[in-house]
Formats: sequence, structure tokens, C-alpha cells
Amino acid sequence: MKFMPIEKIAPIMAWMGQLPPLTVRLLGVIDLLGAIGLILPPLLHINPKLVPITAIAICVLMICAIVFHVSRGEASVIGVNITYVAIAAFIAWGRFTKA
Repeated sequence: MKFMPIEKIAPIMAWMGQLPPLTVRLLGVIDLLGAIGLILPPLLHINPKLVPITAIAICVLMICAIVFHVSRGEASVIGVNITYVAIAAFIAWGRFTKA
């Protein structure tokens, strides 16, 4: 797996160059753990009740991202975050009703 340096991503996503590198890396790890939390439990049949909890955590993370972008005057980029909130909310709703 190859990761891009923050300096190369900063021209594309300006906020990454304006936050401490540790914060950017921590957000990346949290996103990766969220993806793992949605995929592995049902795939391995290990505690599938973690999936809706993870989906709610992703909703909270994306809502925080929306607030962050709006506070910086970047409301035009929140479409992706809104899409992720909708998908994660759908997963949480579906898993809570089935789990």
C-alpha cells in the first residue's frame, strides 16, 4: 500500500496542509478503522453487532467534517461527506433492524 506525503496532497486538499501532520494521519487511521469495522465483522462472522455502532461513529465523524468544512467556508466540498453520512446511516438502520 502506498501513501502520499501530505505535501503532495495539500495542493488538492488545502486543509491537509493547514493542520498538524499528526492530526491528518490520525484522521486517516480513523477512516481506515471505520472501513475495517464495517467490512470485517460480517465477513468473518465475529460480533456483527459492531457494524451498526461503527456506522454511527462514521456518521458522527462525517458530521464533524461537514461542520469543519462549513466553518472554513468550504461548503462546496461537503457533498461527499453528506453522501457518506447517508450511506452510513442506511447501514446503521439496516443492521440495527436485522442484528
